[in-house]
Amino acid sequence: MVEPIVQRGRYADELEVGQVYVHRPGRTLTEADNVAFTTLTMNTQALHLDHAFAATQTFGRPLMNSMLTLSTMVGQSVGQLTQGTLVAQLGLGEIAFPAPVFHGDTLTTSTEVVSIRESSSRPGQRIVVFAHTGTNQDGTVVARAQRTCLMWTAAAHREAGA
Repeated sequence: MVEPIVQRGRYADELEVGQVYVHRPGRTLTEADNVAFTTLTMNTQALHLDHAFAATQTFGRPLMNSMLTLSTMVGQSVGQLTQGTLVAQLGLGEIAFPAPVFHGDTLTTSTEVVSIRESSSRPGQRIVVFAHTGTNQDGTVVARAQRTCLMWTAAAHREAGA
């Protein structure tokens, strides 16, 4: 019998500083996504929900909720990088939204491995910093974020029986 192959991310010892991962497919963000996320998170910003108000503002139409953009960017990276290999997300930093995202834009994400170091308190685990970059369908950078993760090494994960 052929052994099944389980989808997973990369272990910390499989990552190298400077590697860039391109996450596909992209995700076309819709008005329904924006309204659902915005109301679910109780963000009543009229720029996300009120077409009439948004029409009177700088961009002339509703903006996608930036937290939806950030969440989608991180989510797009999970299958390739952290699925089943993450111990914990430790933080997000240096978040920027240099260009707007609108209903109908397609977000694609790439991730660079910025740094890797041994955890001083958790043997067999490493702290990895990723830099996520989100672009729209035209190649315009619409979001950037650094994400710090505590990740397993392959041997430590096997030893832990996880």
